[in-house]
Amino acid sequence: MVRLTLELIAKNSNLKPRKEETIAQCLKKLTHINFSDKNIDAIEDLSFCKNLSVLYLYDNRISEITNLNYATNLTHLYLQNNCISYIENLRSLKKLEKLYLGGNYIAVIEGLEGLEELRELHVESQKLPLGEKLLFDPRTLRSLAKSLSILNISNNNIDDIRDLEILENLYHLTAVDNQIIHIKDLEFLLNKLVKLCKMDLNGNPVCIKPKYRDRIILVSKSLEFLDGKEIKNVERQFLVNWKASKEARKISKKRNSKNECEINSYISNFETMHHIVPVYYPQVGKPKLVFFSDSQRFLLNGNTSPESCQEDNTKIIEDMG
Repeated sequence: MVRLTLELIAKNSNLKPRKEETIAQCLKKLTHINFSDKNIDAIEDLSFCKNLSVLYLYDNRISEITNLNYATNLTHLYLQNNCISYIENLRSLKKLEKLYLGGNYIAVIEGLEGLEELRELHVESQKLPLGEKLLFDPRTLRSLAKSLSILNISNNNIDDIRDLEILENLYHLTAVDNQIIHIKDLEFLLNKLVKLCKMDLNGNPVCIKPKYRDRIILVSKSLEFLDGKEIKNVERQFLVNWKASKEARKISKKRNSKNECEINSYISNFETMHHIVPVYYPQVGKPKLVFFSDSQRFLLNGNTSPESCQEDNTKIIEDMG
């Protein structure tokens, strides 16, 4: 077992104390400590390193995050490729800006409440049990809503990223090699993330959907790079014009269809209510176009006897030929 101790740090940091200066006083001056790939499995008390700002501990065997409460000036923490299962004991690191936790055994992103300065979070390629996916604690997301600008969640079997909508200042999202399927989920997210400039989703099933790139570009005005490829103004403007033209054609077609239905309905109603036939008035001798209702009124009012009505009816039928 190899533990990170003050003695180990002093031995490997080439500290050269001045006259009448102790090792402890030298440790207080340290701002960077690099013990990557040293088979370290635990962090001991490093409270003398008050001014530590950058700590490199990647590629080790650390299973728990401990004894970092003292490092209130820490801004960069590199813990990727270890054996960490839980994010813990980091809430006192109020100045932490970058946190690297990729390649561990973390199943839930949690325990980051209070880290209001955290700008970058890298949690890619967690070693999860088969069928499980990386999850996000809503409390942690709310805590990072205003500060986080770069997030890497690649290769974590994630199929839904709509929860990230709360990260209002997110600038760069990397989520390659996951299980994101639905374009509508991305459209929903992009409508919320109005400051997102870079997004990489290579290796997700959604990337082979028809019109995937076009739909993403149309829904996000802020996006400048998609899957590593720049979105040029000419490309965006072409798609905007094409969409506007398509919608205009759709509206025009709908309006024409509505007008045609109204005309057909009017003609149908007119033909049903008003059957027009030519009728001769016997006493006039000239053809006159009247409605059935007029001919009936003439027959009823002008000839009162049944015989006269029968004669007139016969005459009308003969004249109609």
